[in-house]
Amino acid sequence: MTAPIIEARGLRKSYGDFEALKSIDLTVRAGEVFCLLGPNGAGKTTTVEILEGHRDYDAGEVRVLGHDPQLHERSLKARIGIVLQSAGVERFLTVEEVIDLFRGYYPHPRPLDEILRIVGLEEKCESLIRRLSGGQVRRLDLALALAGDPDLLFLDEPTSGFDPSARRSAWEMIEGLRELGKTILLTTHYMDEAERLSDRLAVIADGRIVAEGTVDSLREHEAATVVSFRAPPAGILDGLDSHRLEDGRVTIETDEPTRVLHQLTSRAAGAGVELDELRVAPVSLEDIYLKLTATDETSK
Repeated sequence: MTAPIIEARGLRKSYGDFEALKSIDLTVRAGEVFCLLGPNGAGKTTTVEILEGHRDYDAGEVRVLGHDPQLHERSLKARIGIVLQSAGVERFLTVEEVIDLFRGYYPHPRPLDEILRIVGLEEKCESLIRRLSGGQVRRLDLALALAGDPDLLFLDEPTSGFDPSARRSAWEMIEGLRELGKTILLTTHYMDEAERLSDRLAVIADGRIVAEGTVDSLREHEAATVVSFRAPPAGILDGLDSHRLEDGRVTIETDEPTRVLHQLTSRAAGAGVELDELRVAPVSLEDIYLKLTATDETSK
């Protein structure tokens, strides 16, 4: 096991009478991509802001790279990089000018050419910020976070608003950062992104961590397989194992997919109907997430 980069124990935070965090325990280890998932208002942003040192906590213990972020030590700030959902830089500077400006804030900055290569902006180094596309600006945000050659990166919704191609490119960049040995705490609303990138993840709901582990370990606590198909005549579904019908599609979660499939196909063949769009797949991270956060979402 690698050493912990982030440790939080019994972390609590309130805003007046509202308790945003209710004794959070969290561990992120060196070199991993750790994804924090949760609906709006669940405490995800508060947790991340405390770890970054942007918000004080009320109770508990927190260590980030061995430091208490609440002390706002320069030695800690020099070792972390942050990519916010949106950031503003001087639009009339060039890409290399802005990166060099940020490099000057750190005692041991990463070389400019390496930063440009990592984020794929070599050909745009002399371009004005105002002439960059949205995806290129997001790459610049990551470049600025890398300026000080940080050990730990916080990435807040790094691909929000990206088209599918740009998202894939961003994923490759993040995977490249992992290969460089960087530790990454990632927040996202995209389940495929979390499944693709995370070594481990945690789901936060109503101010509590309700699940933590790898995607595979979370699946172990759920029905292993999802069988779904376009809804046939009602008689096929009579007496069928627990299922749900939504938007004209039947979904069954089961630990016995072979038995369920035999039951379905036998009924369909006997009735002379097809099970259109029949799919059999492992339970998705999205399904797990929706179950874990259902109480949190419906309480709003």
